[in-house]
Amino acid sequence: MRRPYFLAGKPFQAREDGSSLSVTDKFTGEVIASVGAADRRVIDQAIALAEAARPAMAALGPVERAEILERSVSLLEGRSEELVAQLVAEGGKPLVHSRAELKRLLATFQISALEARRLTGERIDAGWEVPGTRVSRRPIPIGVAGFITPFNFPLNLVAHKVAPAIAAGCPFVLKPASATPLSALAIAEALSEAGLPEGAFSILPARGAEAEILATDPRIAKLSFTGSDQVGWDLHSKAGRKRVTLELGGNAAVIVDNTVEPVAAAARIAGAAFGHAGQSCISVQRVIVTDAAYASLREALIEATDATPAGDPRLESTVTGPMISESEAIRVCRWIEEAVAGGARLLAGGGRDGAVVRPTLLENVAPGTRVLDEEVFGPVAVLVRVPDFRAALVETNRTRFGLQAGVMTSDPDRGQAAWEQLEVGGVIIGDVPTWREDAMPYGGVKDSGIGREGPRYAVESLVEWRLGAFRQGS
Repeated sequence: MRRPYFLAGKPFQAREDGSSLSVTDKFTGEVIASVGAADRRVIDQAIALAEAARPAMAALGPVERAEILERSVSLLEGRSEELVAQLVAEGGKPLVHSRAELKRLLATFQISALEARRLTGERIDAGWEVPGTRVSRRPIPIGVAGFITPFNFPLNLVAHKVAPAIAAGCPFVLKPASATPLSALAIAEALSEAGLPEGAFSILPARGAEAEILATDPRIAKLSFTGSDQVGWDLHSKAGRKRVTLELGGNAAVIVDNTVEPVAAAARIAGAAFGHAGQSCISVQRVIVTDAAYASLREALIEATDATPAGDPRLESTVTGPMISESEAIRVCRWIEEAVAGGARLLAGGGRDGAVVRPTLLENVAPGTRVLDEEVFGPVAVLVRVPDFRAALVETNRTRFGLQAGVMTSDPDRGQAAWEQLEVGGVIIGDVPTWREDAMPYGGVKDSGIGREGPRYAVESLVEWRLGAFRQGS
């Protein structure tokens, strides 16, 4: 039997002769579920129902919104083991990373509850020209939000869309990734019990082309998309006047100089490059090393790459699990082979076992090669040797992407210079670019997107501030 999608906050069983999505175990390839797929007609209906729910959502006070989010946390927390196992299966995410994502899901809802309580308006110091005038501003939900989320964090990146929308008082329609819809539907089940007004949300697995309506429909006031840069910018071009947040691809670099201990740095880099098969927009792809540190870091990173456990994501020791599909694994291996054919040296790894690409380290990769200049989104890291720290900053910026960068140095002046000069949304000083806390503003520049997520910053993009000025005697 197909699993239902959630239309207007309620499970809706699609017709047996309707479209469906098969969800596979990403390690074994076995089909583990069938999910009803919404078509454009259903998505249009969801938008209409969300529009009708706007008054009820806006009428919820800050405390009521926070309590809905807090009830959702309790409901999701009670299903922790089930959600982790489901994430391992449908996403191929190793057990250790799946547990971490569950914690982040809960934290994102909890932080959003705090933001809901904070969203109470404020008094403005006024009356300079007309004594006795009272001036305040209050937050007004902007309307229906449309969300599209990717496969790589199917719990937490859904949370980063829906929890701030609830905190802001906005109804929403969300399309999760076709490869990993089960996690989003589990969140929908919790939300359906948490006390949201009727019609306030829909979570609809669908094929990508069907979801374009979330960009083009004028009833959608805000579009937030996380995924590939090509798709994101195309949706942006079709979005008209609506507010848009895009969290797109990356080509994340970590700079390493001679002030850090190489073995510890290599271990941290390997985990950040190869964890979850490198399927993160801020996974380490380029390791930019100053000349004085290169030899020692190179040796340590080869050892760390070779020692990274890859394979079955259900094993406690696994760091690199399967990619989202075998076709993606084939693509990554093709990019590696292309680099080697162009003169790159394979230092460790290469090749694959089904959908599992072995953690791979390259050096001497020519500029213009895809494995260096585009987003690999796989367990591949490229060593890049530069003369000094200044050159490392220049090399880090030599990309069309700009999401996050890491700077592993003990020199505070170098850390400050990196913060000032790197063309990215976030500079992580003393660590890898993969580090993120969910309360932080997160987003990129250049082809990596526009806008910022993190509950506070997402809420700000979902409200208008309405001024009220009360003149003396009124």
